Amino acid sequence: MIISTSRFGQVELKQEDVLTFPEGLLGFSDLREFVLLDDPNDEIFAWLQSCEAAAIAFPVLEPELFTQQYKANLTKSDMEALKLVDQSKARYFSIITIPDDPTQMTANLKAPVVVNIEKKVARQCVLQDNNLAIREPIFTKLQQRVVQNPAVAIKNQSTGIDVATKLHVVKEVEL
Repeated sequence: MIISTSRFGQVELKQEDVLTFPEGLLGFSDLREFVLLDDPNDEIFAWLQSCEAAAIAFPVLEPELFTQQYKANLTKSDMEALKLVDQSKARYFSIITIPDDPTQMTANLKAPVVVNIEKKVARQCVLQDNNLAIREPIFTKLQQRVVQNPAVAIKNQSTGIDVATKLHVVKEVEL
């Protein structure tokens, strides 16, 4: 299957790479199929790319990359929607906002994208924990992590999802 993206041009992927969001994402309820794409020019971020709308893509990171104590307590409804028996089969991604000044980038810890790895079902879950920020500053934390462990790959450490290696970029466009 080939999808069009505004960031990476035409991308070829396998159907099993597609994540289904039965309810869509917050604000994008009509978009149901997404894929995680690595950015070949950026070692840190992955992109949650819509398979249905080329212009819709969100930079994402695993929250463990910038916060050590991240804990998401999913509701029974979240668990059922994700077809999860327990949370150990889930992976969490925070949608990142990158303004013109990247030192002001933030992560949404309150509404992570949760993926059932085995079933390829995903949902953006709004967590009930009021201690989690919608706009958690992360630039300094990411910078410290890279300086402390420059040889350690930041992305895809524990996702269980083979993001970039399954994908073949057919055509890359200039940004």
